[in-house]
Amino acid sequence: MSEHLRTALDLAASQIPVLPLRAGKVPFGNCRRCQDNACGGRPNMKNFGPCTCPGPCHGWAAATTDPDVINSGIWRRAWLRASAVAYHPGGAGLTVVDLDNADAISWAHENLPATQTVPTTRGEHWLYLGRMQSANAVRPGVDIKSTMAYARWRGFGTGTMAHLPDAVRALAVSKPCTVRPAPPAVTVPSRSGSGQCRHRTPAYLDRGIAMAEQRITEARSAVHATVYRAFLAVLSTHGRCGCLTDAHVSRLFTAAQAKGESARHCTDAWTNARTTLGL
Repeated sequence: MSEHLRTALDLAASQIPVLPLRAGKVPFGNCRRCQDNACGGRPNMKNFGPCTCPGPCHGWAAATTDPDVINSGIWRRAWLRASAVAYHPGGAGLTVVDLDNADAISWAHENLPATQTVPTTRGEHWLYLGRMQSANAVRPGVDIKSTMAYARWRGFGTGTMAHLPDAVRALAVSKPCTVRPAPPAVTVPSRSGSGQCRHRTPAYLDRGIAMAEQRITEARSAVHATVYRAFLAVLSTHGRCGCLTDAHVSRLFTAAQAKGESARHCTDAWTNARTTLGL
């Protein structure tokens, strides 16, 4: 039995829904059975959606506490290829405040009640009892992972878990966008330097963004590739005229994350599309 599988079974016994992560800390993609949305998707929080696929095919929604599923043949093969164990905090009734750097940790000590703390590669996870909507970049270096999200399992940490405070809930309420801000170079300057859109009307840009959102939302397979192509299409039309704003990019990132893409993958896809176009 692999170490990841053993860890997953231990967590599942504590009613913590788990899933395997492949290299890059991302979930496993759809299997053939689930391609083209033949499975109907798995939209619910605890595996009660229409999909009956036995594999870890649906990101955070695939997380389960069922040991028979976790230890099944298809999952065993995934565990052998896995680089880490993840869990669905919202499914366990938890919220993770992900603090990415020392400044974020200092802010948390000053503004949030003490709770169970888990060290991470760059910072800390603060765990609270209670679930809420997930939101990224609620402030510099701070993400919230709870419902419809997954977090890498890094151990139980130290301290006593506190109940989810209003101060954390308020962060998501005041945050209109649930994705990381685009990288600094997202708003591309125009060739002329005017920053004005060279297209017919602002509605032309809005329609292009809406079409890209729809393309991503309706993707039934190859989500990674679909997201990249949608980003490429937007940038090829609007990437040089200076009309794209962080709000437009956030709309695209939100659509991609709703399909299971991570914020890091969104940023990478956007950067790759810009590089391809020479922007």
